Amino acid sequence: MSLLNAATEVRLRAYAPYSRFKVGAAIRSVEGNTHVGCNVENVAYPEGTCAEAGAIAAMIAAGDSKIAEIWVIADSPEPVPCCGGCRQKIAEFAAPDVIVTLCTTDGKTRSLTVAELLPGVFTAAHMDKA
Repeated sequence: MSLLNAATEVRLRAYAPYSRFKVGAAIRSVEGNTHVGCNVENVAYPEGTCAEAGAIAAMIAAGDSKIAEIWVIADSPEPVPCCGGCRQKIAEFAAPDVIVTLCTTDGKTRSLTVAELLPGVFTAAHMDKA
């Protein structure tokens, strides 16, 4: 199954009764496995989780550790950008040249690298003491 198909399928299972904005994400790990996630809302809005975060959690739970590619899909007029928190989460597990493809349900896509998605990324290197 392609990452687009996996993201499209999991998007349909999103729990979004408040915003009605369903998002699906699919990751291919460097190990070659596919991991999916969908957004899960909560009546206390900040307590919800994003599709990208869910896919990353599934990847880690399965024992994989690095993202090789990620696709994100939503029913939006233009490809929906990842939120800031998810950009940082993706950067934690993906090299700067990894491709992130953002899609709409009607077929529009935008692909960019992790470095383009999050310029000036905060990394563990910033925490190293001299």
